[in-house]
Amino acid sequence: MSTYQLRTARTADAAGIADLLAQLGYPSTTDEVAERLRYWHNEPHSVVILAASDDELFGCIAVHAAPHLEHTGWWARIESLVVDAAVRGRGVGGELVRAAEVVARGWQCRAVEVTSSRQRADADAFYRRAGYMEVSDQSGRFWKEL
Repeated sequence: MSTYQLRTARTADAAGIADLLAQLGYPSTTDEVAERLRYWHNEPHSVVILAASDDELFGCIAVHAAPHLEHTGWWARIESLVVDAAVRGRGVGGELVRAAEVVARGWQCRAVEVTSSRQRADADAFYRRAGYMEVSDQSGRFWKEL
């Protein structure tokens, strides 16, 4: 694995991000990802961070924040995290999560939330090692397509 830096995603990164998303079972075209990145770029409390060399993407994380109503302050959510399968287990994911937490602290967030499919046992273990607690027994997660 070549040396990489953490940086904010650019529209020109859309093809590489699409490749990463496909590895998690979310196939997307370059144009679709470019359009989604425009959503993220226009939101002041949203960012997509990449682990990238000059010519290769190793991973990305998307994080955004929202204000609490029931508490003073904000909370952040890791919307997605993907590390290229070829470099998993080499610390890229941990660096991306730490970078997202730094951003969240800068936004004055009180906490960070992340959800993970139960089919991804490795991801659950990864988040536990990163200090995240399983809290699904305390609340439910509900979803409705619109």
